[in-house]
Amino acid sequence: MKPVVHGLEAKYKDRMQFTYLDIDDPDTASIKAALGYRVQPHFFLLDGNGNVVRQWLGSVTEEEFIAAFEEALK
Repeated sequence: MKPVVHGLEAKYKDRMQFTYLDIDDPDTASIKAALGYRVQPHFFLLDGNGNVVRQWLGSVTEEEFIAAFEEALK
């Protein structure tokens, strides 16, 4: 998943922010709790107000991410 996500970050870096959460990182405990993040991989797409627009558990194809990103950016 890492190459897909990093490739998408490079493609969308001017239009959205990517933030990485590590299940073992105590510094991000509050955001993980707020999102309900408990397993890896778990991906969240948030709007500009921090609301969850979409989330995925497990592997996701690049095409699925792109479709969701493009819809959210409309």
